Amino acid sequence: MSESKRLFFAIAIPPKIQKQLVQWRADCFPADAGVPVAAANMHMTLAFLGEVSAEKQRALAAMAGRIHQPGFTLHLDDAGQWLRSRVVWLGTRQPPRGLLQLANMLRAQAARSGCYQSPQPFHPHLTLLRNAGQAVPIPPPGFHWEIPVTEFALYESRFTGGRTRYTSLQRWTLNE
Repeated sequence: MSESKRLFFAIAIPPKIQKQLVQWRADCFPADAGVPVAAANMHMTLAFLGEVSAEKQRALAAMAGRIHQPGFTLHLDDAGQWLRSRVVWLGTRQPPRGLLQLANMLRAQAARSGCYQSPQPFHPHLTLLRNAGQAVPIPPPGFHWEIPVTEFALYESRFTGGRTRYTSLQRWTLNE
């Protein structure tokens, strides 16, 4: 019997923007504000799946492959902090309809497949800092990154050698 994997569906952040975000984070947040997320791990989660068997992974991938919707543009222009989860995040003031539809479809499919889905509404964001135990000053509005989203992916999360690494397992293209 195969081992389960910790999986999630997400949108990748292009390497060029990852680099810009790392620099912006270094310029705008104190060094002791929290633990920075590695550039290569920056993503926007659409649906967290948790521990998934190989059989369930195949079923979820087949369902994801049946999604047909146009791509969209993501505007990263909002930031904040969740004190309870100790996270500083970057998000979007006006989530595009395509992003919300894609996340809702993936979350619904995951729930139907037995993957627990949080009852909290979807809040599109990428995590900048973890373990931010104190309130962190958030930069004033005016920052902005634009990302054309033409695909989404299934990722595996692995904790090895004291680090978390996210690996893309499969990708799906959004219609033009």
